[in-house]
Amino acid sequence: MREKILRILEDYDTQDLHIGTIGSHSALNILRGAKDEGFKTICICREREKAVYENFGVADEFLIVNDYTDLLDDKLQEELREKSTILIPHGSFNAYIGKFDDLLLPIFGNRELMVWETDREKQREWLERAGVRMPRRYDRPEDIEGLTIVKYPGAKGGKGYFIVSDASEFYEVSESMVKSGLISREDVKNAELQQYILGTNIYFSFFYSPVYGRIELIAIDRRYESTADALGKVPAKEQLKADINPTYTVIGNFPVVLRESLLVQAFEAANSIVEVSKEIAYPGMVGAFCIESIFDENATMYVFEISARIVAGTNVGIPSSPYSYILFGENIYMGRRIAREVRVAVEKGMLEELIY
Repeated sequence: MREKILRILEDYDTQDLHIGTIGSHSALNILRGAKDEGFKTICICREREKAVYENFGVADEFLIVNDYTDLLDDKLQEELREKSTILIPHGSFNAYIGKFDDLLLPIFGNRELMVWETDREKQREWLERAGVRMPRRYDRPEDIEGLTIVKYPGAKGGKGYFIVSDASEFYEVSESMVKSGLISREDVKNAELQQYILGTNIYFSFFYSPVYGRIELIAIDRRYESTADALGKVPAKEQLKADINPTYTVIGNFPVVLRESLLVQAFEAANSIVEVSKEIAYPGMVGAFCIESIFDENATMYVFEISARIVAGTNVGIPSSPYSYILFGENIYMGRRIAREVRVAVEKGMLEELIY
């Protein structure tokens, strides 16, 4: 597949590249970054969302689609190829498209790693091989011992996730979630049961640069989740009366500055994850990735997920975070960091090393 994409890239005009992405998730971040680095931009979006990107003035061109899956249409892809378009993937590519073998366009990053990201078994294998500390996983509800969070495959933004403490509660809550329309029975069947560690959730947005051969910490964030984060506004006795089953749909993100002494654990995990990525999907990690973690009461870091592309939490780092500013001495955020990697790679004749 990569050889086919690189043949397509050979026909591109590298002096007139366009940066394109789906109008969703972190498109404002990506498109603004591309413009800041001097690229023309293309927003692929539905008519309803077009007004957002027009309002912020980040798109030089629009390709209007009825559905995100229209990106798999041969005619639309040919139009993007004619404009020498490089696609920047984000969570909506995983959530709504998924068929990366049918996407015959150069993608910044590693599309195979994005497949590993959405497959819970593959993702766990990746993290286990990297030797990072992880929460325990239960193979079936009857194995649950103590607080357990129930998750689903793919980039669902926490929708329908819930916490239980035993098998009977799992079946009771999951049935309630299905009836409310938050999840499907297929979701329940494919759910991952993961030990819930009490602590602080921390999301590290890293960038692996093939151009400079280094791992860069760009930003750190936390998530604001509904209805879990709203529970603090409801008195405990009212929670019990209402029989509330909180879920964890992500509504927004907060920037975080971590205790400096804790950063070593994050960099150790990032280095191991990047090294294993080279073994499982050549050429390995390229560009943005996120390590999703939790720090317990002893400030010990556990990794519970990885995203092999830009995450929405990087939006808190626009125009820069403390970490990107310390590293670059200027305003750099993930969208711009991606575009700069493309620009410098073109200058150095290394563009193909960023593409899959």
